[in-house]
Amino acid sequence: MADKLERYRDMRDPAKTPEPVPERAPEPGGDDTFVIQEHHARSLHWDLRLERDGVLASWAIPKGLPEDPAVNHLAVHTEDHPMEYSTFEGEIPRGEYGGGTMTIWDRGTYETEKWSDREVKVVLHGERTQGRFALFQTNGKNWMIHRMDPPSRDPLPGPAPMLPVRRARLPRNAEEYAFEFAWGGRRTLVPIEGGRTDVPLLRPLAERLGSRTAVLDGEIVSLAGEEVFIAYDLLYDAGRSLVGEPYRTRRAALEALEIAGARWQTAPAWPGQAQPVRQAARDQGLPGVVAKRLDSPYEEGESKAWIFVPAEA
Repeated sequence: MADKLERYRDMRDPAKTPEPVPERAPEPGGDDTFVIQEHHARSLHWDLRLERDGVLASWAIPKGLPEDPAVNHLAVHTEDHPMEYSTFEGEIPRGEYGGGTMTIWDRGTYETEKWSDREVKVVLHGERTQGRFALFQTNGKNWMIHRMDPPSRDPLPGPAPMLPVRRARLPRNAEEYAFEFAWGGRRTLVPIEGGRTDVPLLRPLAERLGSRTAVLDGEIVSLAGEEVFIAYDLLYDAGRSLVGEPYRTRRAALEALEIAGARWQTAPAWPGQAQPVRQAARDQGLPGVVAKRLDSPYEEGESKAWIFVPAEA
């Protein structure tokens, strides 16, 4: 019987990589283990591995598992991996095959509904992944992966941002609002999915968020001669729309993402602090402040729940 791991061994030097490289040929097992590994290699992708005949049949999926049955994702069939790989996490040295950081994104058991050379249907039972998926070959090593279950997430919100009304005075009931700087930058909604975004400045941030699907609201501003994205709202997170949630809830979810770096920051917000924030905006030469009702949902277009007040009276 042919050694299913021969190609795997030929592609790796055990003296240079921490990956498991067993010397013996694999032995059949229970055919019920799966693992998904997040692989920050030359390009971010996820590796789906299914136990079959003593090895892990493997596919590299650039955008991760599809959450919507209407959208299939590319799945590139790669070499079989040893069963020991189901627990592997570590840093594969640069210059070696697959160089980069490998972490376990999910693992569990699965059931086989169909397995042939051109089509695989399985039911995954993981901590993060539940459901029926089909893998089918399209051209050579290129396959596609399809979710057979109903959508596992809310639909993404529309493209229109929430806009403040302009007023000359700050609201009297300041305790009902959070106050943020008006930055005077380029308003930008940022969809992030599968570690990718169509906003070039934020592609490294998208990769850091991994498989997390999110929609950020903010502005691109110039600070010290550099473009910086200032995030001040979160409309969607991890499969759930937040537009119907109050501002205070969205704000807490945004802060939990810990968006902080040289080219992206979370905008500061001060509940109830109307006059000090306006004075600070005036001192820093900013256009003004935006008062946001703590209990307001996110509404497309102009809304009285957000109030722009110029820094100068």
